[in-house]
Amino acid sequence: MDLLRARAAGAPPSLPAVDALVAVARPEEPMHCLRPAAITEAAAGFVAGFPGETLYAVKCNPEPAVLRAVWAGGVRHFDCASAGEVALVRSLLPEAAIHFMHPVKARSAIREAWQRQGVRDFVLDTPEELAKIGAETGAGAAEGLGLFVRLALPKGVARYDLSGKFGAEPEAAAALLRAARPRAARLGLCFHVGSQCLDPLAWRRALALAGAVIRAAGVAVDVIDVGGGFPVAYPGVTPPPLGAFFAEIEAAFEALALPGAALWAEPGRALVAGGGSVVVQVQQRRDGALYVNDGVYGMLSDAGAPGFVFPCRLIRPDGPAAAEQEDFVLFGPTCDSADRMAGPFRLPADIREGDWIEIGQLGAYGACLRTAFNGFDRARMVEVRDRPMLEATEIGLAEEALVEETLAEAA
Repeated sequence: MDLLRARAAGAPPSLPAVDALVAVARPEEPMHCLRPAAITEAAAGFVAGFPGETLYAVKCNPEPAVLRAVWAGGVRHFDCASAGEVALVRSLLPEAAIHFMHPVKARSAIREAWQRQGVRDFVLDTPEELAKIGAETGAGAAEGLGLFVRLALPKGVARYDLSGKFGAEPEAAAALLRAARPRAARLGLCFHVGSQCLDPLAWRRALALAGAVIRAAGVAVDVIDVGGGFPVAYPGVTPPPLGAFFAEIEAAFEALALPGAALWAEPGRALVAGGGSVVVQVQQRRDGALYVNDGVYGMLSDAGAPGFVFPCRLIRPDGPAAAEQEDFVLFGPTCDSADRMAGPFRLPADIREGDWIEIGQLGAYGACLRTAFNGFDRARMVEVRDRPMLEATEIGLAEEALVEETLAEAA
């Protein structure tokens, strides 16, 4: 992939490097660093490797620069969960195909998506939502209405379990497919195995359950949407290559023997995690604890109670750092004692007030979860040319020629 990386990294030659920005700006507020070339590369790899259509899960990172980078990587379909996300994608990417994949929607959101934004696909998991979509669109198969039934899955092994809130149980899902079929120009069945799922077999099991539901429904299904959950690496966590997930999905989908059916996926984290970082400044050191200017109410939500470990490094423009390393705990800037990030964050032993720390692998669910709690809501957003802080050791997506072809077609 060296050729691809060189091309992607060279796409925005005018972008600065993180270290150069810190040396000049010496930021006293958190600085969010986006790596558009890395996002474009990851998106192109997923599009080339996945044996179906790729829908970017906008909730993962709705930053306009991120959406443009995903588009540049060849993604043309977007999974939206609100009227706001639908409007954002339509305003930035007028030619995008938008799919409203939230199972419970406000009536006004359905109307706006259908009438003003040209959305035709809607997810549901109850008879009530099916009736609501029909009433608010006033549409059916003749008008191109797409209906997708969300299937509930048993609790799995993903880092973030998503079972329990959405999804129809198998018998109810089969009934919904039967009820939706006469009204749908496009009928789909979708599910989600959970976020940051490290087990490729989770999708095989889910697809087997989907097949049983379709057989019980006794109607033709046009699309199987396997959702998101595709994992990325973090310190101490090395998932199987994405190719292993794609192979399991493709084999299980083919085993369903659904003539003419399409396969979709809704990746988020897998496309953008490596494309974001935050630079924080040390405001105080207390032995093994560092007090910094961003925390769990800012870009570091996953470093709090969820306990994610992120790559980190010291930035000290004015001189060298100690070779010896220590593990540190971070405290964020708010008055809440829960604003604590256990890490560990391994950094030079002589780190001190005024130093900067870059914390990476935050392109997914980082900036979009920020709050204004305690008034700590100021941050700077910049685009940089740096590579992701945590490079995958094995891409495992597709042949380089396929990725190059995807980038060329998107250009």
